[in-house]
Amino acid sequence: MSVTDLRDETAGPTFPPLFSGLAVTGAADPFEHARAQAVLGCDAGLVVHRITSERLQAAIVFAPENPLRDAIVALIACGVGFQNALGALAPPEVAVQLTWDGRIHVNGATCGRFRVAAPDGDPEAEPDWLIIGINLPLSPPDGVDPGVDPTATTLFEEGCADVSPVTLLEAWVRHTLYWITRMIDEGNRPLHSEWRGLALEIGEDVRMAVGGTTQAGTFLGVDESFGMLLRTSAGTQVIPLTALLEDQ
Repeated sequence: MSVTDLRDETAGPTFPPLFSGLAVTGAADPFEHARAQAVLGCDAGLVVHRITSERLQAAIVFAPENPLRDAIVALIACGVGFQNALGALAPPEVAVQLTWDGRIHVNGATCGRFRVAAPDGDPEAEPDWLIIGINLPLSPPDGVDPGVDPTATTLFEEGCADVSPVTLLEAWVRHTLYWITRMIDEGNRPLHSEWRGLALEIGEDVRMAVGGTTQAGTFLGVDESFGMLLRTSAGTQVIPLTALLEDQ
């Protein structure tokens, strides 16, 4: 019996205390809706979500109490939380990995990504809010044959048809909360250890769009704040996580 068989999918997700859900419909983008709610002063812990047969989209509103350079590490916690959530729900042969710039890989192919936004990009300022969103393809769009693009995939194509997207959303929030709590209590070291075991491209030559520019070089790893250490012909540079913030 699948997870989907065990629950009423129309009931909507249930979140831990201090979190609340807000479903959006139609063409609404949960990430942009969450940003609008944050600007209006909504409570922290709001989870805006939209689930269709083809896609799971969700965004969490955070209210950091530390500078942006530290608060944005929640992006890493969200990524690790998602890997832990899907890893617990998917068949054991499904491999879930993460890239530094927010892409999700399932069995070696891209399967969605994370997004992050804040009121501004000042790393030393305490932001009024921080939005972290996920955009996850569940099945190919109508009329598109599975496997057309070998570099991209969906959960359905990777044997996760029985994974309830509502249950996955709930699990993502729970596991993310766990890692953020550990980060607050113990610092970044446990998160570093967990993330490094899931990270792709370390030690490899990479090329990616970051902050409106293309960065290319050898990905050496990350510093204590998860800034990317990138070796180029000009030397080694640190690209902070704040470079991943979307334009305001």
